[in-house]
Amino acid sequence: MRIAVAEDVVLMRQGIVAVLAGGGHEVVWQTGTASDVLSRFRQAEPDVLVTDVRMPPGHSDDGLRAALGVREEFPDAGILVLSQYVGNEYARRLLAGAHGNSGGTGYLLKESVGRISQFLSAVEEVGAGGVSIDPRVVTELFARPAASPLDELSPRHREVLELVAQGRTNAQIARELYVSRATLERLVSQIFVSLGLSEQDGNRRVLAVLEYLRSPAR
Repeated sequence: MRIAVAEDVVLMRQGIVAVLAGGGHEVVWQTGTASDVLSRFRQAEPDVLVTDVRMPPGHSDDGLRAALGVREEFPDAGILVLSQYVGNEYARRLLAGAHGNSGGTGYLLKESVGRISQFLSAVEEVGAGGVSIDPRVVTELFARPAASPLDELSPRHREVLELVAQGRTNAQIARELYVSRATLERLVSQIFVSLGLSEQDGNRRVLAVLEYLRSPAR
């Protein structure tokens, strides 16, 4: 299986590559920054992307956002996200992004890499189009179910709307989320439709932001 690895900690990245190679997989490329992921994916499309959540350049959820950008452009690709934290919100966003796509999805805690057979099984499950979620993450997801006042919006759409509310342009949001302008414009249009805003409503961007600001649990 062809695998790509995105991890900024060099020793961790080398360890993941070694485990994958030892399991008979080909690591087609590796990177230490989330901003490279989509362009590298376009140049050499792997079967599975293994990525950390927190990566440069922002050292926030850049790796997850890059993975979601890949998922939108390459819906058949397998995505396996690694995290130091149970982070049920990260898992929710990843799973929401998997809806309607044929590519496999996985969310594991980083320590699972040390359990080599379990980690390789997860990679292979994701590569085959399946789902592999760390049991502790599953427990957290069921223990604290999500509740959003903007129920009609997916986590990805809420993420875009939050950035719109911060005054970002479409070009700025596309760069931050590692998606194309066309993909971003489609997401914004979907937000308008979900919120029931038609072209006759005037400045739909402003109205969408007002709806967001009215939400007490945003």
